[in-house]
Amino acid sequence: MSNRVGIIYCLKDGQKYMDTWPVRKELNLIFPEQRIIKATKFAVKVMPAVAAIGVLTQMVFHNLDAMPQAIVTALFAMSLPLQGIWWLGNRANTQLPPSLATWYRELHQKIVESGCALEPMKARPRYKELATILNRAFRHLDETALERWF
Repeated sequence: MSNRVGIIYCLKDGQKYMDTWPVRKELNLIFPEQRIIKATKFAVKVMPAVAAIGVLTQMVFHNLDAMPQAIVTALFAMSLPLQGIWWLGNRANTQLPPSLATWYRELHQKIVESGCALEPMKARPRYKELATILNRAFRHLDETALERWF
């Protein structure tokens, strides 16, 4: 049972992380998140239709011999968005490497110095905290304050 709960929490975290991550061209070269998010959102829109068309096509042409393969293909197509969200959930809860943790702390300090209220700095930040800080930095800091990092 705890394994199922873990997967559900991971998927929820992935969805939240996908909504939190700032979609900015400056981050494209540094992080894979934007590509994963784009692919996952595309899969959420397209894969249910691909799955349905694959199964319905076999039904329309009365090709019952190919129905097991069509169902397996449909299940695979339906799993693709979940795989992206699961990856994002795992990534969100992964601790930052030391270089990114330092960057997180510098950005946090810069935002606090600019007068914005933030939750206390995390001792062991994860990617989801970095996403929140990056979002806040792009919204509240001017371009000159950000050019050091980008």
